Amino acid sequence: MKKLLDHKVGEPVDLFLFIKQSTKGVTQQGSPFMSLVLQDKSGDLEAKLWDTGEEQERLYPAAAIVRVGGEVHEYRGKNQLRIKSIRPAKADEGITMSDLVPSAEKSKEELMEELMQFFFEMKNPQIQRITRHLIKKHQEAFTMYPAATRNHHDYVSGLLDHVVSMLKLSKAVSDLYPTLNKDLLYSGVILHDIGKVIELSGPVAAHYTVEGNLLGHISIMVTEISKAADELDISGEEVMLLQHMVLSHHGKEEWGSPKRPMLPEAEMLHYIDNIDAKMNMLNRAMSKTEPGEFSERIFPLENRSFYKPTFE
Repeated sequence: MKKLLDHKVGEPVDLFLFIKQSTKGVTQQGSPFMSLVLQDKSGDLEAKLWDTGEEQERLYPAAAIVRVGGEVHEYRGKNQLRIKSIRPAKADEGITMSDLVPSAEKSKEELMEELMQFFFEMKNPQIQRITRHLIKKHQEAFTMYPAATRNHHDYVSGLLDHVVSMLKLSKAVSDLYPTLNKDLLYSGVILHDIGKVIELSGPVAAHYTVEGNLLGHISIMVTEISKAADELDISGEEVMLLQHMVLSHHGKEEWGSPKRPMLPEAEMLHYIDNIDAKMNMLNRAMSKTEPGEFSERIFPLENRSFYKPTFE
């Protein structure tokens, strides 16, 4: 049976789908509507419900499972789902969240095993202790949460998947440029986004928590590093440098970094994070693009479309 993203523009859709996001809006004419992000294991599409009211808001919140009839259409260079019929799934239809929610290709156990191998290359005991402490403190959420609510690694265990991929990139970069401090770079990769387990609400249908909205994952993680150092009775330059790695990993103030990178390792962390996030978005877009055609527009990549060659 075809999954959601297997459908081409103009093709009819009749599927059980998971509501990943559900937000209310008002048209310029003052009519209420709902924006939904609907997904199955193949990925997600945006959709609109027009002329909605309290009943629709009650029936179609985030994390609900629905049966949707409609068709795929293109709007401003991106595929969307035009809804013609929608209803909540019934209990006796046997559809569960695990049937519909995407997850990392590798199990969380396999990914954690890969991550832990990188500690064998680290030499600084202070950095190792802080990093291990914070992994242990947040391990359950760290292994299950997405890396973002949209755009990249936005699936179960996406955060861990992102970190392991970044560690592999870090190793390649460090082998090419041996002057880089592996302890700082590896630890920065592992810690840079762990604050998202507090910033976001959970593994599925993730939204921003009160702390996430008011503080953000960068500020949260800087505090977590300070707490870990106090709990482990660690002081010294290592603590400050790890905090700088986290503070600067978005690269520029306008991209959300309180500080710009001021260490070679911090500069590399920013690039590695950017590379892995963008490749995840590109891989997703190209996987649903036919050879000889252009992908849908990718908003975080300056709203560009990318061409898929006809040869392999």
